[in-house]
Amino acid sequence: MPSAFNFNASPFDCLSQDERHLVRASVDIAYFPEGAVVLDVGVAPTHLFVIIKGYVTQTEGDEVLATYGPDDCFDGCGLMTGRVGSRFVATEEVVAYQLAREAVNELIARNTTFGALLFSDLGQKLSALAQRADRHELQSLTLARVDQAFLRPAHTVDAGTDIVSVVRLFQAQRTTNVLVTGLPGGLGIFTNTTLQRAILDGRPLDQLPVGDLASVPVVTVRPSDQLGDAMVLLLRQRVHRLVVVEDSGEVRGTLEALDLFSFLANHSHLITVQIEHAQDLPALAQAAAQITRLIAALHRGGTRIGLMAKLVQQLNARLFERAWTMVAPPGLVDNSCLFVMGSEGRGEQLLKTDQDNGLVLRDGYTAPADLDAICQRFSEVLASFGYPECPGRIMVSNPDWRDTVAGFGQRVRQWLLQPEGDSLMQLAIFLDAHAVAGDAALLAAVRDGVAALAVDNDAVLARFASAVENFGGPAGWWSRLFGLGDEGRAISLKKAGIFPIVHGVRSLALARHVFATGTADRIAALVEGGALDAALGDELVQSLHFLMGLRLKAGLAEIDTGRPVTGNVDPERLSSLERDLLKDALAVVKRFKALLHQRLRLDVL
Repeated sequence: MPSAFNFNASPFDCLSQDERHLVRASVDIAYFPEGAVVLDVGVAPTHLFVIIKGYVTQTEGDEVLATYGPDDCFDGCGLMTGRVGSRFVATEEVVAYQLAREAVNELIARNTTFGALLFSDLGQKLSALAQRADRHELQSLTLARVDQAFLRPAHTVDAGTDIVSVVRLFQAQRTTNVLVTGLPGGLGIFTNTTLQRAILDGRPLDQLPVGDLASVPVVTVRPSDQLGDAMVLLLRQRVHRLVVVEDSGEVRGTLEALDLFSFLANHSHLITVQIEHAQDLPALAQAAAQITRLIAALHRGGTRIGLMAKLVQQLNARLFERAWTMVAPPGLVDNSCLFVMGSEGRGEQLLKTDQDNGLVLRDGYTAPADLDAICQRFSEVLASFGYPECPGRIMVSNPDWRDTVAGFGQRVRQWLLQPEGDSLMQLAIFLDAHAVAGDAALLAAVRDGVAALAVDNDAVLARFASAVENFGGPAGWWSRLFGLGDEGRAISLKKAGIFPIVHGVRSLALARHVFATGTADRIAALVEGGALDAALGDELVQSLHFLMGLRLKAGLAEIDTGRPVTGNVDPERLSSLERDLLKDALAVVKRFKALLHQRLRLDVL
């Protein structure tokens, strides 16, 4: 056995030294001329093949399932089942290692990660990957439990306790808050900030019950929750502390914002504070510039993609809200709802992308005469923050994306029931709408009107969903992974996988009257309603987050080298593991497209 076996390629990079010795002692070299059948349907495989040189194509009938190149291995699934389910043909002259089945079985028995990476579906592979000691995921503090951070003791008083007694407790226990029991709405909280209201109340403090001023209800987390999720909750609820409560109802303590952010030390709290305290647009611009740096730090730390996207959504929403209140007069802010769409609306944006926003006005409200200038100014401000203007003009600066509740309701109804031109594309964009400033009830009223419509026109649903076929299928992308296609080398992950998942799920959600905006939330609702298999739903979420992570990695590399940010991947820079996972993700996309064809009758278009 030659000593050149590449143990840096997946799944062999997780083997111990003894396990590597086993591989070296059990492997031979095989040669296959161009056109040779390496494995055929129905045979009982005796070896796992690892390609040294050349390419092998996996087919079922006339359909190409995958292409394998140097450092890729096949057919692990055939070894596991004892029967090959596809045909493997040498696309060009192939030299490969062949590892005996007995050795593979022993490696699986010794090393569960090796087995998971070799045989499992995408979700299990990513789970196994997360458990490897040399990966950053386990080092990410955002994955730590809440009870691993510093929890301050909880001090409790009855709602009838007077304010003077509470202040004495503050001083004696060196605390700034107490939990208040005996309130109609459940557990409450009184803090030193609320003390100012007590002083201004006018009643004698030794006669003023703390329950009259306590905030109800408190925002709670469980000790087993992840700190990253607790951080998102703090940002969303705009509170300074969380009460940690066991499932039994017992209070474990309080998690202060400063303690949490000191533990995580990723500066997201500092960005929030910077946004909140900004007095002008230049100060907001400085905060906006910090968001990309935060994403890069979180990515290096191995933070989950779903969590990162939620954090970015919360930070961007607050940034946009503050910018809008600086540009728009108070009367306009109070009588309108500024909303975002696209990946920002779904909570799936990481790096800054084109603006996608609109404005719903209250029925009967007379907008300022300079509304157009105000909205144009807002779009220019976001562009100065690093959010480019939308080439399709889907922005508040475009009058087509400003209307009253009634006007938007009529427009959305027409998009859905009388589609023409690009109306279905506009409907798809609007279905991702998420309120960020003003009166969110105005956008909710429009969405409620959409929810009340009966979407039972198969032709309309099929046309709406057919956009998933606008780009090439997985076989074409796999060929490009190995430079076998005629197109450019860069692969658009958005076209290859992200858009088909997002729009396919959006289409099923529309058909089933699911009006969540995030793709993962839509999938959860579809699974709960029986419209989507739970296993496929999990694979779709895993695939989406993997593709988003790969795209983020490529985009950060482009930023570091001063190139325009596309998020497209260069196949030559992908590791064998990344290629393996990418093929798995694209296989999930392919199966999902087949389901869409069946459910929404795309083949009849």
